[in-house]
Amino acid sequence: MSDSARLYAYKALFDGKRLVTRSDLMEVAEVSLATFKRDIAKLRDQMGMPILFDKDRGGYYLDRNNLSTELPGLWFSPEELVALLTIQRLIEQLQPGLVGLKLKPLQKKLTDLLQAKGLGDTEVANRVRMMSAGKRGLELKAFEMVALATITRKRLKITHLNRQRSEQVERIISPQELVHYRDNWYIDSWCHLRNGIRSFAVDAIEEVQILRDTAMEVETFELRKVTQSSYGIFAGQPTAWAVLRFSKHRAQWVEGELWHPDQLATREPDGCYLLKVPYSDDRELLGDILRFGADVQVLEPKDLRTKVQMTLLAAVSKYV
Repeated sequence: MSDSARLYAYKALFDGKRLVTRSDLMEVAEVSLATFKRDIAKLRDQMGMPILFDKDRGGYYLDRNNLSTELPGLWFSPEELVALLTIQRLIEQLQPGLVGLKLKPLQKKLTDLLQAKGLGDTEVANRVRMMSAGKRGLELKAFEMVALATITRKRLKITHLNRQRSEQVERIISPQELVHYRDNWYIDSWCHLRNGIRSFAVDAIEEVQILRDTAMEVETFELRKVTQSSYGIFAGQPTAWAVLRFSKHRAQWVEGELWHPDQLATREPDGCYLLKVPYSDDRELLGDILRFGADVQVLEPKDLRTKVQMTLLAAVSKYV
C-alpha cells in the first residue's frame, strides 16, 4: 500500500470512530509497528492532525477542538486540487524561455508541497488525469509579449488573423486584460483601428510589437459591460435573448450549468428545461446549441432558430 493510501486509510478510521486502537490502525494499513509509528508522526508533524493517545482506554483519538478544517494537510478540496495541478501542467507545457526558466523554482515548490502532503509526483500523475478539449496551439513569443505589454501598460502593434474572413489585419491595441477561456487565451483590448473594445485570440496574432506609447485605460465597468454582457467570448451589448428548451433527459445535466450570469431558467411541468441567455454574436452560441443535437430546441429568436435548422439540414445532406 502506498504512503498516501495508508494515510487515507488512517483518516477513514478516525472519521468513523472516536477512539481507534493501534491494532485497528495497523491492520487497515497493513504495516509493521515501526512503519505505523512513522506514519503517526507524519500525520501529526507534517499533516497537522491533532492525534492524541488515551492510556486509560488504550487508543488514539483526534482532539476535535483543535480541528480548524475537516482534516488539515493532505485533504485538498476539488477546486484546490484542480488549481494546483493546472499550475503544474501550465508550467510543464511552457517552451524554454525567460518565463519558463523563472517558473521552474515554482514548479519544484509545488512538487515539494504535493510530496509533503503524501502525494508524490508519480502518485498524482497516475491517479489524476486532466483533459483539454478544443485547445489550440499557442505561439509562445506572442503570448509573452502580449502579457508583458498588458502588465506594463504599453500599446501593441499586432497583425491579427480574422479566421472567419481569412484575412490579416494590422492594428494598434491597448491591452486591458488576459482571459483564459475554454483552454485558450484571449486579450481584451481597446482597438485604436475600430475605436472600440475588442477581444483577440492570442494564437491568431501572427506578428506583435510592443510600442513605447502608454496603453489607453478603459474603466473596468465599461470593459465588463462589453465583454461579459453577452454569451461567450464575443464582445458586445446583447442584441437578443436565445430561448432554448432542453429535453427532460438532458435537463438533469444542463440544469446545473451556468451559461451566462444573467440567464433565466425554469423547469416545465413535463420535465423539460427552459433556458434564456443574452447574446450579441451567435457564432459560439450556435456551436454550443448544435452539440446537444435533438435534445434541444430553439424557440426564439426566429433568425437563430432558422440558422440552427439550416445547419442541421446541411449536415444531414452530407449523409444522404
